[in-house]
Amino acid sequence: MIVHSGGNRRPGYLAAAGVFAVGMAGTTLPTPLYGLYRAQLGFSELTVTLVFAVYAAGVIASLLLAGDVSDEIGRRPVLLFALGLSSASALCFLFEGGLPLLFVGRLLSGFSAGLFSGTATATVMELAAPGHEARAGFAATAANMGGLGCGPLLSGLLAEYAPWPLRLPFLAHLALVAVACAVTWSLPETVENRKRRPELGPRGLVVPPQVRSVFAASALAAFAGFALLGLFTAVTPAFLSQTLREGNLAVSGTIVFSVFLASTTGQSLMGRLGVRRALPAGCLVLVAGLVLVGASLAAESLALLVVGALVSGLGQGLSFRAAMAAVSGAAPPEHRGGTISALFVAAYIGISLPVIGVGALTLLVGLRDAGLIFTACVAVLTACAGVYVLRRPPAEN
Repeated sequence: MIVHSGGNRRPGYLAAAGVFAVGMAGTTLPTPLYGLYRAQLGFSELTVTLVFAVYAAGVIASLLLAGDVSDEIGRRPVLLFALGLSSASALCFLFEGGLPLLFVGRLLSGFSAGLFSGTATATVMELAAPGHEARAGFAATAANMGGLGCGPLLSGLLAEYAPWPLRLPFLAHLALVAVACAVTWSLPETVENRKRRPELGPRGLVVPPQVRSVFAASALAAFAGFALLGLFTAVTPAFLSQTLREGNLAVSGTIVFSVFLASTTGQSLMGRLGVRRALPAGCLVLVAGLVLVGASLAAESLALLVVGALVSGLGQGLSFRAAMAAVSGAAPPEHRGGTISALFVAAYIGISLPVIGVGALTLLVGLRDAGLIFTACVAVLTACAGVYVLRRPPAEN
């Protein structure tokens, strides 16, 4: 049995959250740059969504094969390995020589994100001093969403206003990863009785019996919320450039950033509402945001798109933090990393499969109509998730 250290914990959760944010920023760094790659290499919007889906497949594979490995060998080694994968991904983009290397880079980025998702979340929460658990939970989910948002913002600004648009963003990320490695090395290890070699085999979907009552509702809400994030990170830049004729990469990166910023704001509201009310409320707000996003596509309105991004992000953040709090609070410490990873499996299925559908639909009906179909389907799914959690609300922790 694995015991997590408690007596010598010190308030290092903010440093761990910073590492988490750096790792996740690398996964969305290419988002505003896909248009440049498409022009340079000559591929379709379906190829863009497939490149994005390869990343999600890497996340899911990593979660399934190593979702709870940090429960066995410790948090710090897994975080360092994830940072190494993030560096390798950046190098693939830095020395990009064609589409195959882009696929490899996104796959490595997915592996990195999969390891970060459960491990970094558990690390942040376990490094919190007694009485600071709620703050640490917010720090973990905010680092996740904040990092995902900062990636497009950083690359969009650098690509638009600095030289080497397809090189400088990844050089900047490599510098941040080097700092994150130094910080990670200094973090205290929170897992005792560690194994040298973890057992091999599928792992991420093992949910302890005491968690299953809250897991279904939480996973459904996470799936719906991440499907919305998939729309903004994979499709919105193309909609801006092709439909709205907005070619400024900084604007593209800022709009994607606004979704994740609103998500972080939504997460901060969860503590006031509590898990039981935050889950259905988040789904309701997300549905309203999706309606606004659909309206922006129909009217070809940048202003409506921005408002839809903010409202959708707010709902996603509110529901996601409530789902995370419900699952992590119900999970026993020795299985927390694996249980959180299982939740992220559901989330990243939501961020990948619907986006591939959008890419395929684009070839048949065009980008605008494909986006309208996507938002309608996700809105219906989110409404179903809201009804589900209203009828079967999770217990407060």
